[in-house]
Amino acid sequence: MIRIGILGNIGSGKSYVAKNLGYPVFDADYEVTILYKKSRKIFLKLKKILPNNIKTFPIEKKEMIKAILQKKGNLKKIIKIVHTEIRKKMNFFLKKHKNKKFVVLDIPLLLENKLNKKGDILIFVDSKKSDVLKKLKKRKNFNKKLFNKFQKLQFSPKYKIRKSNFIIKNDFTKKTIDTNIKNVLKNINK
Repeated sequence: MIRIGILGNIGSGKSYVAKNLGYPVFDADYEVTILYKKSRKIFLKLKKILPNNIKTFPIEKKEMIKAILQKKGNLKKIIKIVHTEIRKKMNFFLKKHKNKKFVVLDIPLLLENKLNKKGDILIFVDSKKSDVLKKLKKRKNFNKKLFNKFQKLQFSPKYKIRKSNFIIKNDFTKKTIDTNIKNVLKNINK
Protein backbone atom coordinates (compact mmCIF):
# COMPACT_ATOMS: atom_id res chain seq x y z
CA MET A 1 0.00 0.00 0.00
CA ILE A 2 1.25 3.44 -0.93
CA ARG A 3 0.20 6.35 1.26
CA ILE A 4 -0.57 9.69 -0.36
CA GLY A 5 -0.30 12.62 2.06
CA ILE A 6 -2.07 15.85 1.20
CA LEU A 7 -0.27 19.02 2.30
CA GLY A 8 -1.24 22.68 2.07
CA ASN A 9 -2.35 25.64 4.10
CA ILE A 10 -5.72 25.92 5.85
CA GLY A 11 -8.41 26.46 3.23
CA SER A 12 -6.19 25.60 0.25
CA GLY A 13 -8.46 22.81 -1.00
CA LYS A 14 -6.70 19.78 0.50
CA SER A 15 -9.93 17.93 1.25
CA TYR A 16 -11.28 18.48 -2.27
CA VAL A 17 -8.08 17.04 -3.73
CA ALA A 18 -8.10 14.13 -1.27
CA LYS A 19 -11.70 13.17 -2.11
CA ASN A 20 -11.12 13.42 -5.86
CA LEU A 21 -8.07 11.16 -6.09
CA GLY A 22 -10.37 8.14 -6.11
CA TYR A 23 -8.77 6.20 -3.25
CA PRO A 24 -9.88 5.58 0.37
CA VAL A 25 -9.39 8.78 2.40
CA PHE A 26 -8.56 9.17 6.07
CA ASP A 27 -10.08 12.58 6.89
CA ALA A 28 -8.68 13.70 10.25
CA ASP A 29 -10.94 16.77 10.52
CA TYR A 30 -14.02 14.57 10.13
CA GLU A 31 -12.67 12.13 12.73
CA VAL A 32 -12.10 14.99 15.21
CA THR A 33 -15.71 16.13 14.70
CA ILE A 34 -16.92 12.59 15.45
CA LEU A 35 -14.73 12.44 18.59
CA TYR A 36 -16.26 15.67 19.88
CA LYS A 37 -19.75 14.33 19.24
CA LYS A 38 -19.39 10.74 20.46
CA SER A 39 -16.34 10.18 22.67
CA ARG A 40 -17.06 10.55 26.38
CA LYS A 41 -13.43 9.57 27.03
CA ILE A 42 -12.16 12.61 25.05
CA PHE A 43 -14.76 14.83 26.70
CA LEU A 44 -13.64 13.78 30.19
CA LYS A 45 -9.94 14.25 29.36
CA LEU A 46 -10.56 17.72 27.88
CA LYS A 47 -12.86 18.69 30.77
CA LYS A 48 -10.12 17.69 33.22
CA ILE A 49 -7.48 19.96 31.63
CA LEU A 50 -9.90 22.76 30.65
CA PRO A 51 -12.63 22.72 33.33
CA ASN A 52 -13.57 26.37 32.76
CA ASN A 53 -14.17 25.82 29.06
CA ILE A 54 -15.37 22.29 28.39
CA LYS A 55 -18.74 21.87 30.05
CA THR A 56 -21.13 20.04 27.73
CA PHE A 57 -21.24 16.67 26.02
CA PRO A 58 -21.24 16.36 23.09
CA ILE A 59 -18.45 18.94 23.04
CA GLU A 60 -19.57 22.17 21.41
CA LYS A 61 -17.32 23.81 18.86
CA LYS A 62 -17.81 27.23 20.48
CA GLU A 63 -16.41 25.87 23.78
CA MET A 64 -13.32 24.61 21.95
CA ILE A 65 -12.83 27.92 20.14
CA LYS A 66 -13.17 29.87 23.38
CA ALA A 67 -10.61 27.59 25.08
CA ILE A 68 -8.13 27.95 22.22
CA LEU A 69 -8.42 31.74 22.11
CA GLN A 70 -8.44 32.20 25.89
CA LYS A 71 -4.96 30.97 26.75
CA LYS A 72 -1.83 30.45 24.70
CA GLY A 73 -1.07 26.86 25.74
CA ASN A 74 -4.63 25.50 25.44
CA LEU A 75 -4.39 24.58 21.77
CA LYS A 76 -1.32 22.41 22.38
CA LYS A 77 -3.06 20.68 25.32
CA ILE A 78 -6.09 19.93 23.14
CA ILE A 79 -3.94 18.66 20.27
CA LYS A 80 -2.01 16.34 22.60
CA ILE A 81 -5.21 14.64 23.78
CA VAL A 82 -7.07 14.58 20.47
CA HIS A 83 -4.04 13.65 18.39
CA THR A 84 -3.42 10.42 20.33
CA GLU A 85 -6.93 9.24 19.48
CA ILE A 86 -6.67 10.36 15.84
CA ARG A 87 -3.43 8.41 15.46
CA LYS A 88 -5.26 5.26 16.68
CA LYS A 89 -8.06 5.88 14.19
CA MET A 90 -5.52 6.39 11.40
CA ASN A 91 -3.79 3.11 12.25
CA PHE A 92 -7.16 1.31 12.20
CA PHE A 93 -7.91 2.89 8.79
CA LEU A 94 -4.52 1.77 7.44
CA LYS A 95 -5.07 -1.82 8.66
CA LYS A 96 -8.55 -1.87 7.16
CA HIS A 97 -7.21 -0.75 3.76
CA LYS A 98 -3.88 -2.61 3.80
CA ASN A 99 -4.73 -4.43 0.53
CA LYS A 100 -5.49 -1.24 -1.40
CA LYS A 101 -2.95 0.04 -3.90
CA PHE A 102 -3.21 3.60 -2.52
CA VAL A 103 -4.75 5.36 0.48
CA VAL A 104 -5.01 9.11 1.04
CA LEU A 105 -4.15 10.86 4.31
CA ASP A 106 -5.97 14.17 4.64
CA ILE A 107 -4.42 15.21 7.93
CA PRO A 108 -3.65 18.81 8.89
CA LEU A 109 -0.17 18.91 10.46
CA LEU A 110 0.83 15.63 8.76
CA LEU A 111 4.50 16.64 8.63
CA GLU A 112 4.43 18.68 11.83
CA ASN A 113 3.19 15.67 13.82
CA LYS A 114 5.58 13.29 12.02
CA LEU A 115 2.78 11.14 10.61
CA ASN A 116 4.44 10.76 7.23
CA LYS A 117 6.81 7.91 6.39
CA LYS A 118 9.63 7.44 3.94
CA GLY A 119 8.07 6.31 0.66
CA ASP A 120 4.85 8.32 1.09
CA ILE A 121 3.81 10.36 -1.91
CA LEU A 122 3.29 13.95 -0.77
CA ILE A 123 1.07 16.34 -2.72
CA PHE A 124 1.07 20.04 -1.90
CA VAL A 125 -2.10 21.97 -2.75
CA ASP A 126 -0.92 25.45 -3.64
CA SER A 127 -3.39 28.34 -3.46
CA LYS A 128 -2.93 32.10 -3.38
CA LYS A 129 -3.25 33.43 0.16
CA SER A 130 -5.74 36.10 -1.00
CA ASP A 131 -7.98 33.44 -2.65
CA VAL A 132 -7.83 31.28 0.48
CA LEU A 133 -8.80 34.17 2.78
CA LYS A 134 -11.65 35.16 0.46
CA LYS A 135 -12.94 31.57 0.53
CA LEU A 136 -12.51 31.20 4.32
CA LYS A 137 -14.33 34.47 5.06
CA LYS A 138 -17.40 32.98 3.36
CA ARG A 139 -17.49 30.16 5.92
CA LYS A 140 -20.17 30.61 8.55
CA ASN A 141 -17.89 30.26 11.59
CA PHE A 142 -14.68 31.78 10.23
CA ASN A 143 -12.55 33.29 13.00
CA LYS A 144 -9.40 35.16 11.94
CA LYS A 145 -7.74 34.81 15.39
CA LEU A 146 -8.32 31.05 15.37
CA PHE A 147 -7.05 30.83 11.79
CA ASN A 148 -3.84 32.63 12.81
CA LYS A 149 -3.28 30.32 15.82
CA PHE A 150 -3.57 27.22 13.63
CA GLN A 151 -1.30 28.73 10.99
CA LYS A 152 1.44 29.28 13.57
CA LEU A 153 1.51 25.51 14.18
CA GLN A 154 2.24 24.77 10.53
CA PHE A 155 5.54 24.50 8.70
CA SER A 156 6.02 27.12 6.02
CA PRO A 157 4.59 26.51 2.53
CA LYS A 158 8.15 26.66 1.14
CA TYR A 159 9.20 23.79 3.41
CA LYS A 160 6.14 21.73 2.48
CA ILE A 161 6.72 22.35 -1.23
CA ARG A 162 10.33 21.17 -0.85
CA LYS A 163 9.13 17.96 0.80
CA SER A 164 6.40 17.30 -1.80
CA ASN A 165 6.55 14.97 -4.81
CA PHE A 166 3.79 16.90 -6.61
CA ILE A 167 2.26 20.36 -6.48
CA ILE A 168 -1.34 20.95 -7.46
CA LYS A 169 -2.17 24.57 -8.25
CA ASN A 170 -5.63 25.47 -7.01
CA ASP A 171 -7.21 28.63 -8.36
CA PHE A 172 -10.59 27.44 -7.02
CA THR A 173 -12.01 26.67 -10.46
CA LYS A 174 -13.23 23.10 -10.84
CA LYS A 175 -11.74 22.68 -14.31
CA THR A 176 -8.21 23.69 -13.27
CA ILE A 177 -8.03 21.61 -10.10
CA ASP A 178 -9.62 18.54 -11.71
CA THR A 179 -7.10 18.74 -14.60
CA ASN A 180 -4.22 19.05 -12.12
CA ILE A 181 -5.52 16.06 -10.11
CA LYS A 182 -5.71 13.96 -13.32
CA ASN A 183 -2.11 14.89 -14.21
CA VAL A 184 -0.86 13.81 -10.76
CA LEU A 185 -2.82 10.55 -10.98
CA LYS A 186 -1.23 9.79 -14.37
CA ASN A 187 2.23 10.23 -12.85
CA ILE A 188 1.44 8.21 -9.73
CA ASN A 189 0.03 5.30 -11.72
CA LYS A 190 2.99 4.99 -14.11
